Amino acid sequence: SVGTIYSAQGWAAIAAPLFVGAIADRYFSAEKVLGILHLFSGALLFFLSTIRADAGVMFLATLGVLLAYMPTIALSNSVALNRVADSEKQFPAIRVFGTIGWIVAGLIVGFVLPGEAERTALPLQLAGGVSIAYGLYAFTLPRTPPRAGAGEASVGALLGLDAIRNSDRSFWTLIVCSMLMMIPFSFSNVYANPFLDGIGMRNPAAIQTVGQVSEVGFLLALPLFFRWIGIKGVLLVGMAAWAVRYVIFAFGFDANGPIEPMIYLGLALHGVGFDFVFVAATIWVGKHFAAEASSRAQSFLALMTWGLGYLIGSNLANAVQVGTGAGGQPDWRSFWLMPAAFAAVTAVIFLLAFRDRGRTAVAATA
Repeated sequence: SVGTIYSAQGWAAIAAPLFVGAIADRYFSAEKVLGILHLFSGALLFFLSTIRADAGVMFLATLGVLLAYMPTIALSNSVALNRVADSEKQFPAIRVFGTIGWIVAGLIVGFVLPGEAERTALPLQLAGGVSIAYGLYAFTLPRTPPRAGAGEASVGALLGLDAIRNSDRSFWTLIVCSMLMMIPFSFSNVYANPFLDGIGMRNPAAIQTVGQVSEVGFLLALPLFFRWIGIKGVLLVGMAAWAVRYVIFAFGFDANGPIEPMIYLGLALHGVGFDFVFVAATIWVGKHFAAEASSRAQSFLALMTWGLGYLIGSNLANAVQVGTGAGGQPDWRSFWLMPAAFAAVTAVIFLLAFRDRGRTAVAATA
């Protein structure tokens, strides 16, 4: 099923730190590890594009791709944050280019590739070629040398636990709420395309780029929002945006088809939801930890969000989609109201529990 295939991302994000998560801190430059992983990922994407209807083989191949890809999230963040003087002001301007990549990919799949490309292996082949090109480019990135020493690495160190063992309540509140927010995020990441297709929206992959265009704007505005409402306000607005987005999806169609203004508004809320939760959390963790612990702290954040949170979310989304189906057709209204309620409850928990007192960077204890 779709949700089961997508859960490979969660398994990969949990497993990847066990053999890569702390390597950039302890043994090799982060940009070199980044390049090698993207080359492997590209080759595996081409292999994945050759698999047909065997769901088991497809799951294993997808897992292989994501085992190579998932560590690159924390590694690329570390390379970028290592080169900026003020992460709150400068990192969003760097991160925005990743969002532009999503927009370009969606438009290429929707309008450039021939035929109904979304139903073929062409997007996988495109991704494989771009991954290999990026892998080669990564070797030209600014050098990000290991900083934590090359001592013996325990399983705890590989998971990033040694970097965060002395962390305070604010850190753990952020980690738990970011993980919980990944659950409603998974609902749209797995099923937004089938939902849009099912209610009659044309070119679902292309119109989903509305969310990425919105993401560009909010990324560029993120430093202003940090100044105006602080990190707690930014994260709270982002969490609330996910709840509002899913309520809009739940009521954005009727028996005659989609109510397009509502659907486009819901898609646009992806920008504030993603940037103000997941990008803001990355920036806060980068500021909260000293340089020698940064990669491991980022790895732990990725483990809890893109790993545990996404694994729970994708499987829960699959169960809800199946459970709300009638005659093979999902009840989309009930489907979207569940993550809307979940996001709203998480926002309240965060509001009550998070206290950011501007603590200085935390150093890891070996």
